[in-house]
Amino acid sequence: MQLKLPSCLAGLALQACLVGMLYASSAYAGTQVYTPLSASVRAVLHHSVSDLNEPKLAFPTQYEADVWLMDMSRRLKRHFPDEAMRMDFLKTVHYEATRAGLDPQLVLGLIEVESGFKKYAVSRSGARGYMQVMPFWVKQIGTSDHNLFNPRINLRYGCTILRHYLDIEKGNLYRALGRYNGSLGKSKYPNLVHAAWRNHWTLPKPTASRRMDPTS
Repeated sequence: MQLKLPSCLAGLALQACLVGMLYASSAYAGTQVYTPLSASVRAVLHHSVSDLNEPKLAFPTQYEADVWLMDMSRRLKRHFPDEAMRMDFLKTVHYEATRAGLDPQLVLGLIEVESGFKKYAVSRSGARGYMQVMPFWVKQIGTSDHNLFNPRINLRYGCTILRHYLDIEKGNLYRALGRYNGSLGKSKYPNLVHAAWRNHWTLPKPTASRRMDPTS
């Protein structure tokens, strides 16, 4: 005999299941710590997340752009089986990272650790999306229509926040990553991101100048 739940209970059960799936989808979700920003810093960050220009690859030549896209696409295929979606994601990552003065391959490593490339990943603390951005950032530097599950907006926020932490830490990547994950002073998270960056997303020969070297 098959038991049927009342519709209201069935709906609650489905909701609980979906919430559980979202929480389970987080690979290593941490928490950026809320810190009040000065008016000047808030204004700069607000401008950065609001200026949504069309993504463009920044390479010296089209050949180098094609080589990077092909190589990263091959590595990303198991996470994004659809080629068009994969290419769009890579172009957006490259644009947002480069715009923020970050290595796009570092950002790919961070996304791998933070969310496992799951668009709708949600941590138990409420961090959202590919780069696990905390919602308080929208209130601090964004606008009410900024949806952190929108890939472009999530990547824009994540790259802007990491750049902000790098500036605070005067370029110290390990400390900036600790701030990003809410684990400043602990080595586990920075080491995980560094390992993902070095082992999964570093090209044998760089195709563009980098501000940070993952092999150093």
